[in-house]
Amino acid sequence: MWGVMRSFAHITPWIVNKDMSQASVQSQTRADEAFDCLQTAIVKGELAPGERIGEVELCARFDLTRGPLREALGRLESRGLLVRRPHAGVKVVSVSADELVELYRIRELMEGLAARQAAERMTDEEIADLQATLDSHEAMINQAHGQAYYQEEGDYDFHHRIATGSRNAKLAQMLLGDLYYMVRMYRYRLSTSVGRPHKALNEHRRIVEAIAQRDGELAEFLMKRHISAARRNVEKNIADGLMSF
Repeated sequence: MWGVMRSFAHITPWIVNKDMSQASVQSQTRADEAFDCLQTAIVKGELAPGERIGEVELCARFDLTRGPLREALGRLESRGLLVRRPHAGVKVVSVSADELVELYRIRELMEGLAARQAAERMTDEEIADLQATLDSHEAMINQAHGQAYYQEEGDYDFHHRIATGSRNAKLAQMLLGDLYYMVRMYRYRLSTSVGRPHKALNEHRRIVEAIAQRDGELAEFLMKRHISAARRNVEKNIADGLMSF
């Protein structure tokens, strides 16, 4: 009997460790799901800039549990999408109208340079893949009946791809840090302007065509013009009272 017990002694810790590992993976998956859910809600404006949020409300509203929610909130705070104030709780980050316009001016210069360097450094395969991504964007815009142009973060995002395609680590770091996540909040809201989704897509296509032709000067010019048009759209929305801060 003792021999039988000893023969299983090494198995029991393995079973316990395996169960703990599976629980850890499941917990992490739930945290990732909570993070994706809340980040999308922030980007789409379901959680508005400056809105104060509480754990109880978020759990009920998005069908989340406390543990994964708290981890997701920490990650969103580290990305600059949430701010925590003493005695004021947690709020969705917000910027003033003037600050938003300045962010677009900064993007105009930095992303123009990124497009120039992407024309010099992206591989033919990367460019072809980016063109295919724009095809999927067009399908998504059509499904939304031309009412919105939502791009998930990372490789599905045109501006993210140009930044990484520049092969300029410092430039990409600046473009894809807090600036990237904050601007995404406002890009989606602006993409719902009448006619803007298809217009923005066409501008993206012309930039990629310039990159494919290895014309860095033209790619930079088109990118700067593209973001300048977005900035003017921001300014018009502010003047018309269509954006609140």
